[in-house]
Amino acid sequence: MPENVDRIMKGWYVVTMNATRDIIRNGAVATRGNTIVAVGKAREIEAQYTAKETIGGDRFVLTPGMINSHIHVTGEPLTRGYVPDDTPFEENVFMWLCPLYSVYTAAEERLSGQLAAVEMLKSGTTTFLEAGTIRFLDDVVDGLSEVGIRGRVGNWIWDLPPEPDVYKQDTDQALATLQRQLEHYPEGDDRISAWSLLVGHTTASDPLWKGARELATEHGVGMSFHMSPAKLDPEGFVAEFGHRPMVHLAELGVLGSDVAMTHCVQVDDNEVAIMAETGAHVAHCPTTALKVSYGVTQVGKMPEMVQAGINLGIGTDGNNASNYSDLMRASYLVAGLFKDGRQDPQMFPAEKAFEMATVGGAELLQMSDQVGSLEVGKKADIVMHDTDRPEWRPLLNVMNQLVWSADGRGVHTVVVDGTKVVEAGRMLTVDEDAMWANAQQSGESIVGRSGLPDKSKYPVL
Repeated sequence: MPENVDRIMKGWYVVTMNATRDIIRNGAVATRGNTIVAVGKAREIEAQYTAKETIGGDRFVLTPGMINSHIHVTGEPLTRGYVPDDTPFEENVFMWLCPLYSVYTAAEERLSGQLAAVEMLKSGTTTFLEAGTIRFLDDVVDGLSEVGIRGRVGNWIWDLPPEPDVYKQDTDQALATLQRQLEHYPEGDDRISAWSLLVGHTTASDPLWKGARELATEHGVGMSFHMSPAKLDPEGFVAEFGHRPMVHLAELGVLGSDVAMTHCVQVDDNEVAIMAETGAHVAHCPTTALKVSYGVTQVGKMPEMVQAGINLGIGTDGNNASNYSDLMRASYLVAGLFKDGRQDPQMFPAEKAFEMATVGGAELLQMSDQVGSLEVGKKADIVMHDTDRPEWRPLLNVMNQLVWSADGRGVHTVVVDGTKVVEAGRMLTVDEDAMWANAQQSGESIVGRSGLPDKSKYPVL
């Protein structure tokens, strides 16, 4: 007699991302509660299971939910594109981003987080790692929980910069905030929980680095921070300590297999070796690297990192650095950057780029046993891509199509933790029309309060 399940999802192709990277033609995935109970040929699944709901069909491609390894869900979504695209790194961060972040209200940060989550879900991302730009964590977690995404979050934590005033905190205050969020949002059954997040760069004292490291270990969670996108970080560490960032962080005992560092463009060979030895992960943000001119195609060592065994995920960063949260677009760039930078077409094939967006992100988030692939026992985080679209036809090579041709526009249905949150391209958990209107009104209010000038180059009549 067939077993009962909650849902069967059928596809022309099922891209499992399992250990052998099996792609099942005319496949299906069966789920019960929040768990995958079977993956295989559709005819076999339907013979073995009786479902309350069967969705999908022969025009869909099923994939695991993608994992955004670094995104600013607050501070930037409601000011998307306001920062000029010709500002160097220091001006971008200190004259534009930090002032914009500082004027958000709690309600605006809640809306900002929801807007980012909606964009991710509607383009096939089901899990994310926050960049640590949140002031009002409780409000943001509440909003994210309402939308239904899975994520790891945390407050903006530093102890060295003296401004903006709303972010000023000493070491004890910073560590107390970290302690509080880890206790209040522990790892468990909830989709949203906290990590030990620091802003990173040159903004943390040694006691804060060590304290954050100890808290991550104590609470059994990961640790994440920005490091070395531009020359400012290595030059700052050399001036202060006489050696580069990875050397110093290794000496402090910060680095480990539960650490996710973002960017890591301006690193040398010795630092790559240290990263590999300690097992640290890297969130590669390709669009930011291009737009803010980090020099990734000239000096970036992502190919050497992969060769050394370092796990890479993909991030979309902030909405004034990459301006989008569609991880499929970012995967496209990952596949292309070093092909051209090294004049070698074998660099980062489509399959590797999609691995980074799924299983690589899962490993970076310490969640390989839960998400990143369609396998029995894992969370039911599943995306259905509609192939009845011009960018999907003809469909001859699924992996090439996913990375080189398609993007988030083709996402039809998204399931997170066994719950359907997107159907036919529309959110089921929030009122999209109200969100667009609220986002526009809030964005205009924020940039007005910031006092920053409108630097649009064309006249608006």
